[in-house]
Amino acid sequence: MLEIQGVSLTMDEGQTVEILRNINLRLAEKKIYVITGPNGGGKSSLAKVIMGVYPPSAGKIFLDGQDITTKTITERALLGLGYAFQNPPRFKGLKVKELIKLAASTNPDKLNIGDLLHDVGLCAQDYLDRDADASLSGGEMKRIEIATVLARKLRVAVFDEPEAGIDLWSFQRLAETFKFIHEKYETTILIISHQERILDLADEIILIANGEISEQSDKDKILNKILKDEDCCSSQCEKGVIQDAEFAG
Repeated sequence: MLEIQGVSLTMDEGQTVEILRNINLRLAEKKIYVITGPNGGGKSSLAKVIMGVYPPSAGKIFLDGQDITTKTITERALLGLGYAFQNPPRFKGLKVKELIKLAASTNPDKLNIGDLLHDVGLCAQDYLDRDADASLSGGEMKRIEIATVLARKLRVAVFDEPEAGIDLWSFQRLAETFKFIHEKYETTILIISHQERILDLADEIILIANGEISEQSDKDKILNKILKDEDCCSSQCEKGVIQDAEFAG
């Protein structure tokens, strides 16, 4: 459904830097994919290439067989690609119901905004007439942004570290929201995250490091590998601390 063929990305930051190298990726319909890996490995850059924020230096991107490599952000949005920010924008003087209506791809007046808010775990009567501004918490804004995504009836929705800037309770509700919309809606979901709770939602996990896909497989296989590596690192760190303490003594 979404296919990335041989995509590379180089950027000029005083000198030419290779950000992505020969990325090949195919996303199937109505699945959850989670991209994870070390910081600076190219995860967010790949998301921005998919959305058209960065033009690839090489390779092609297809949506439902159509070459969208040279299409703009707006053109991709009209085809059903959407991107949710780490920190959703806030709008002073704009009501939540107005924001969701603006996001709707078709027939905003027929949109059941109350149902959308319910689907993202919010009580409609408490939020419809609230301003989408700084009075809302990070977790509330994240879920309202997801409601705007659902209003657009996207083919592919990309979420860049949705857990950023929210508390533990809001994060737990957010994870439940992703699980619910996966079961109810037709949207393919691509999430960039390090969080185990988010990784556990995935049908497939994609590991990216040094600008390359190092592995793509089903959740259980990769999650077990990640947790094993983390346990190994933790064990080594604890051993180092003990040895340092013994040496100091």
